[in-house]
Amino acid sequence: MRKPLLIILIVSCFTYFKSLGQIGTPQIINYNIDQYKAGIQNWDIVQDKKGILYFGNNEGLLTYDGRFWNLIKLPNFTAVRSVEIDSDDRIFVGGQDEAGYFYPEKNGILKYHSIIPLIPEKYRSFADIWNVSIIDNAVIFRTTNIILYYKDGVVKPYKPDVEWQFAGKGNHQFFAHSKGQGLMVYDGEVWKPYCSDPVLLKSAVTSIMEYNKDTLLVATLKNGLFLMHNGKLIPKSTNLDQLFYNDRIYGASRIDIDKYVIATTSAGVLIINKQGKVLQKYTYKDGLQNNNVRGFITDQSKNLWLALDDGIDYIAINSAVKSISPDKNKQITSYAIRDFEDKLYIGSSNGLYVTQIESGVTDLSLSTGTFTEVKNSKGQVWNLDEINNKLLMGHEDGFFAVENDIAKQIYNRPGTWLFEPTSKVFPSGDIIAGTYLGLQKISYNNGEFTNLGKIGGRTESLRFIAFDANNNLWASHPYHGVYKIELSEDFKKITRFTVYTEKQGLPSHLYNYVFKMKNRVVVATKEGIYEYDASKDNFKPFSMFSGVLKKMGIQYLKEDSKGNLWFVSEKKVGVLDFDHPTATKPFTMHYFPQLDGKIVGGFESIYFLNSENVFIGANKGVYHLNYTKYLENLSRPNVLLGSVKLLGKKDSTIFGGYFMNKDRIADIQDQSSILKLENRYSSLHFEYSSTLFEHQANIEFCYQLVGFDKEWSGWTHKSEKDYTNLPAGKYTFNVKARNSLGNDSEVVGYTFEILPAWYETIWMFMFYLLLISVMIYMLFKWQKKKHILAQNKLSYLHQLELDRSEKEIVRLEYEKLEADVSYKNRELSTMTMHLVQRGKVLAKIKEVISSVIKNHDINDSSPSFRHLIRLIRDVEKSDQDWDNFSMHFNNVNANFFNKLKDQFPELTPNELKLCAYLKMNLSTKEIAQLMNITIKAVEVGRYRLRKKLHIQSETNLYDFLVQISRTTEGS
Repeated sequence: MRKPLLIILIVSCFTYFKSLGQIGTPQIINYNIDQYKAGIQNWDIVQDKKGILYFGNNEGLLTYDGRFWNLIKLPNFTAVRSVEIDSDDRIFVGGQDEAGYFYPEKNGILKYHSIIPLIPEKYRSFADIWNVSIIDNAVIFRTTNIILYYKDGVVKPYKPDVEWQFAGKGNHQFFAHSKGQGLMVYDGEVWKPYCSDPVLLKSAVTSIMEYNKDTLLVATLKNGLFLMHNGKLIPKSTNLDQLFYNDRIYGASRIDIDKYVIATTSAGVLIINKQGKVLQKYTYKDGLQNNNVRGFITDQSKNLWLALDDGIDYIAINSAVKSISPDKNKQITSYAIRDFEDKLYIGSSNGLYVTQIESGVTDLSLSTGTFTEVKNSKGQVWNLDEINNKLLMGHEDGFFAVENDIAKQIYNRPGTWLFEPTSKVFPSGDIIAGTYLGLQKISYNNGEFTNLGKIGGRTESLRFIAFDANNNLWASHPYHGVYKIELSEDFKKITRFTVYTEKQGLPSHLYNYVFKMKNRVVVATKEGIYEYDASKDNFKPFSMFSGVLKKMGIQYLKEDSKGNLWFVSEKKVGVLDFDHPTATKPFTMHYFPQLDGKIVGGFESIYFLNSENVFIGANKGVYHLNYTKYLENLSRPNVLLGSVKLLGKKDSTIFGGYFMNKDRIADIQDQSSILKLENRYSSLHFEYSSTLFEHQANIEFCYQLVGFDKEWSGWTHKSEKDYTNLPAGKYTFNVKARNSLGNDSEVVGYTFEILPAWYETIWMFMFYLLLISVMIYMLFKWQKKKHILAQNKLSYLHQLELDRSEKEIVRLEYEKLEADVSYKNRELSTMTMHLVQRGKVLAKIKEVISSVIKNHDINDSSPSFRHLIRLIRDVEKSDQDWDNFSMHFNNVNANFFNKLKDQFPELTPNELKLCAYLKMNLSTKEIAQLMNITIKAVEVGRYRLRKKLHIQSETNLYDFLVQISRTTEGS
């Protein structure tokens, strides 16, 4: 009997657990080994102050900054089983036979520091370190065979009697579970017994958490949860006990005053309250990669990260946006949502679904329950609305009233888009429906709806209708324009129909959608919101929103109960929040980037229940928005400079992402230790990110390299930037991030300097200056030399010209002299010839006279005759002719006689005269005539002259005299 009851109990518990779970599912992101490039198994997770995540992975320490994964291996290349960070930002890790911590060096790159050398040698061999726990500056490392207590550079080893099964902290104390002994507490020197409950002999402790001031919550591997007070265990019974027994608790942690996360080995992760009630659960079916959860944390944004047996998962449990899937077995599109009688209805492409809303839950996405399909609702559900306290449904098969989760058809044709009551007074007796074929009238009487048939006059599909204050019905068609429809008092026929297009002030006759807002009918257009001006019977831009929604294509408008305006523009959801005005506008505008592109184009739907519950129809189920939480979660994004690398170089990281100042991690760079790079390292790669994990798809970055870029770049989703061949100089790379709301982060900068090339250093510039100076000097000197040479050349040419001129003058003078000499020679020759001729004539006369005398023709005694003879002789003896001859001869042969007299002073005048005649190369006969002597006398004179001139017989007398004459001319 007990066995069947036990089976029934187990099955009931399992069924209950399977039915548990919130209706809303937050964003779940899966990271697999193809993305993080490390081992499959992950064991532990921590997050530092900057928001960077650290995972204990099978291949080492894995880091993630929102964009980039980085694996750092231990020295012995073993798995990292546990990770923890102390107040000094040291990242302590435990591996196989390895324990220590990572801490950045001056260049910001994490470096591993092993504490193994501090351990006594006989304790250095141990297995995996499964727990690392830190209190203040004390760290304990737990393996199965030893606990290492590390503080102030000293390691104390503690061996168990059998085995250490757990080590952790609670109420600012270190606890350890010793197999066979129970829980021990550390008093600073030794481990003392604290709790030896028999339960601890059967199952290992996996976590110890604060519960109340003097009470701890203890999680065991196989026996569920216990409360521990004053060293005693009290079972903490929950509806999950059977699950805990079957699927085991691998770890647990307190994440809020009243919330705990439970990680199981085969049932995923659960979030429970102090009463043990499941608030949220996530399994493989909900989107996890694996149900075996090895480790977890809630990050700075209070979202959940899971270290799985196969991969890493991120669950945005604190996100304001969650998805609701009415049918998790198939994808459905949702068009309408409504809360009615503590139930949530979702109209979809596959019918109407409903679930009971859990009482006391303000955020309905956290309500536990299961959706079921409403009977008779198969098909497209276009609209849900509450009129006269009745839930009405517009359906492709007509018009329905929903009662007791059963859809009751009022009419089956035509398909109905939406409906509007004709009166705001409860109850409204008439309802006008927009259908596939125009307008339909429905009456309400005695709690029942009755179809009164089609309102004649129009057969167009009218999906957008609204009544104005004058009870005129406005409608629109996306392709025909806006219609103003005036109905008869009984709403049975159309009395007037007016079409409004661009001629009446609308931007176009296309894509106009009629809505009611601020107690007036407005039109959402391609260029913003337009309102009707009754005085001019046309449309104009709605002045209240012209500044923010102008030129925006609006496809949907919805005014909530607080007067805020929700809108859809190009599949982006936004709201104009009038509860939070700005200094310049009566509202604040917010967008919800998580919903971008997920809205059903042309069939947009937003249902505002309250600020905690806003439902948006989507192509995959429904999205739930907790607008209050959204406003609370609004924060300025952060930006991290993850690394700086040299392009094209292996192991080229020059900055590892951590700014250091006096060996401490700082928020900004220490400007006194700026890195200086050689000129050949002028191409750099920058990586940056933001740890706003939930909004990674909507984070944009902007950067500027001060010293190179003149202005900031445009906003981009890209999170890395390359600069190549930077010139020498000092640079600062600045980067900032912004979220979808336009909120900018603080600017993070990294300054570095590229040194000049060797040929651009100050010494080389000094050398260049010296070289240029030398070159200028040499050039100047060369120019001067060239100038001097040119001057010399000019002088030389001038001298040549002068010489040429002088020579020409000399030549001319010489020619003149020669001419004069020639003339004088001719004159001398003429005179000589004259003298010779005269001598001959005189001799002839003398002969004739002598002959006459001899012949006695004349008496020589005659006075006249004697006088004639005397005159002839006087002429022959006269020296006047000689003096004239001598003068002419000296003019032609300068100083000839003086030279002869100087060299040969013993020469007589007649001998000088003979020399002159010989110099003129006269014959002996001519000389005899000129000298009036005989030829014999001339020869004797020549002989004597040779002796006085000391001339040898072989020397020609003429040549000698010519040589004397030239010597005289040369001197």
